[in-house]
Amino acid sequence: MKFKLLFSSIVFLLLFVSEGNSTELNGKVNETEPKGADNVAYQWAYLALMATAHDTDVNKPRPTVTSRYLGLIFTSIFDAWTRYDEKASPLYLQDVERRPETERRLRNKEIAISYAAYRALDTYYPFDGQVFRDKMLELGLDPDNTSLDPNTPAGIGNLAARTVMERRMSDGSNQFGEVEGSDGTPYSDYTGYMPVNDIDNNIDLKRWQPKYFINEEGEKYNPGCLTPYWQNVEPLLMKKADQFRPGPPPAIGSKELEMEVQEVVDLQANLTPENKALVEFMRDGPLSAQQAGHWLVFSQDVSVRDQHTLDEDVKMYFYVESVALDGFIACWDAKMFYDYARPYALVHAYLKDKTIRGWAGPDKGMVTMKGQEWRPYSPDSFLCPSFPSYVSGHSTISGGCAEALRLFTGSDEFGVEVELIPGELTEPDNLGEPVVLQFPTFTKAGEMAGISRVMGGYHIQSDNIEGLKLGRNIAQYNYRKYLELIGEDVSGQAGQ
Repeated sequence: MKFKLLFSSIVFLLLFVSEGNSTELNGKVNETEPKGADNVAYQWAYLALMATAHDTDVNKPRPTVTSRYLGLIFTSIFDAWTRYDEKASPLYLQDVERRPETERRLRNKEIAISYAAYRALDTYYPFDGQVFRDKMLELGLDPDNTSLDPNTPAGIGNLAARTVMERRMSDGSNQFGEVEGSDGTPYSDYTGYMPVNDIDNNIDLKRWQPKYFINEEGEKYNPGCLTPYWQNVEPLLMKKADQFRPGPPPAIGSKELEMEVQEVVDLQANLTPENKALVEFMRDGPLSAQQAGHWLVFSQDVSVRDQHTLDEDVKMYFYVESVALDGFIACWDAKMFYDYARPYALVHAYLKDKTIRGWAGPDKGMVTMKGQEWRPYSPDSFLCPSFPSYVSGHSTISGGCAEALRLFTGSDEFGVEVELIPGELTEPDNLGEPVVLQFPTFTKAGEMAGISRVMGGYHIQSDNIEGLKLGRNIAQYNYRKYLELIGEDVSGQAGQ
């Protein structure tokens, strides 16, 4: 299978046209249930990706917040769907009876999940409200139907979304900027976090140091630390944020850290066109759906490949995005607990005044330089992620979601290819010839995402390896919880 990169082109997003709507919605019986891209769950997931990319464009990258949006959107959809399944149970929806067998038809499932999706999407992504409204009308549904009648599919969908959103209003995310200690803006910090090192002075090498970004006007600014309280957010299926917290990163002065710092420099100095393309693909650029969305794209490729029904897609998206949401919470627990340095500072300290080869910037390419001049393979507008290093968020989410797809499908086979132009997002005046990245297995895709962060100069290898482990632990634990929710036997399954 081969697909085009979703995040690099607005044209691709705007070309989306819903096809294959079930004719049951118009009162006709369709003997063949819509599958893959034709099923309604897939179509709502695609709109969620489009809205996520738009949100990134408006609010800048917020991978933690994005994971919460997507996790709760698909929880709303899942909860509504369970009322039309013979044995599944909702996560949050209460006091709504399972509908009788005579009502468990595709038409009712589509209506219920559509109202759940519409209400959740319209709340979390208000910029695209008209797009969601148009989709409802296209499906033959009234977007103004706010019924909460638990005996109707529309009422169940509306109830599911409302219940999920109300249940999570005070989940520690500070969605409305109302938590004591915050500045009143949504998703602002309320813990009073201040980095030990300021942006100009590194007084404690083992701790994170923020770096300057450069905006479109060429001005330097400090983006601050992204959601430094995210470890306080209530997990979706995990018990608690530190449930799988990894041990400490390599100590300053250790041989292990010395080797890992050198590895980062060596990898950058020898970046191949394929390496550059991989760094950019996993880093994303404008219109990024970020890590939670990245793996939703991969999930949709699985849906098309395996021709999923609505039921299969509802379950897969819910499980995969539960791993992404819980993964960011657990990852931020480690990040804020250890408050560990990134390679940007470590290379400067370890290789100061040593002659190395590294990337000097978009118009300079690879040159010979002093260690203190080294920088990640990244544009000036996004020099380095604005939060501590250990563990890698990309590795955590990619390791976890890859494991989730492996467990869900029962096979590690993936088989996706992506064609990219190396340097497109980082050095647009020095583009290479197109290359094809291959993701033969889910596990390999997760590992490629993780190592790309070391190649890019954002993480040392320990950040990556421990992040992959953390994500897989979460995926295995959540799989057991997911199986319980869909009414399957969990004896002998991973996850305790």
